[in-house]
Amino acid sequence: MTVLLLAAGAAYVAATWRCRSPWPLTRTAAWLAGLTAAGVAVAGPLGAHAGGHPDLHAHMAGHLLLGMVAPLLLVLAAPVTLALRALPQSAARRLSRLLRAAPARWLTDPLVAVPLHAAGLWLLYGTGLHDAGPLVWLHLLASGYLATASVLAVDPTPHRRGVAVRAGALAAGAAAHDVLAKVLYAHPPAGTVGAEEGARLVYDGGTVVTLVTAALLWRRWYLGRDAVRAAAQPV
Repeated sequence: MTVLLLAAGAAYVAATWRCRSPWPLTRTAAWLAGLTAAGVAVAGPLGAHAGGHPDLHAHMAGHLLLGMVAPLLLVLAAPVTLALRALPQSAARRLSRLLRAAPARWLTDPLVAVPLHAAGLWLLYGTGLHDAGPLVWLHLLASGYLATASVLAVDPTPHRRGVAVRAGALAAGAAAHDVLAKVLYAHPPAGTVGAEEGARLVYDGGTVVTLVTAALLWRRWYLGRDAVRAAAQPV
């Protein structure tokens, strides 16, 4: 997992050098910060005792970093936009066709991506697979990224849903996350300690990340509305 994160960081930085137009440093910083958050989660609370971590409080700290904070930062880095600008034209056209294909459309639809992410969390914590190791960590990061990307729509997305649908999906996903935290508080996995603290952490931390995501969604909608109005004004 660490090797993949380092490779992703190197590939992104290399792409900024090949980009056909100046690339914002804030997006590069967001990408590196997201990878760092994921790396801290994997090397720390998630990786310290993979395969049977008894401390649910520490595990939930890793869950927040890997499944919510890191995906939000990675989405804000707009990696698909960077790839389309940095790749040769033939490769960029192939990537565009791939993004328009049915599987990509489904995975970037908030009505699919957000429920899949929420259902995955319920499955992982309901079956005890949350400590299974790197494959589960990768799933948590990828599903969190797709859910966040489908809501914020920072990168080009074919057949983008309206802002009301995306906001509704975000609210529904947040509700499912909150209910999961309450279930873990009342019925923690067998053999764990720090269950109450862990449930509170994932509830409160999840609320903060959701509010930040909602604020970013509102800001993008507001700025987009102003841009449309400005374009409609007579010259």
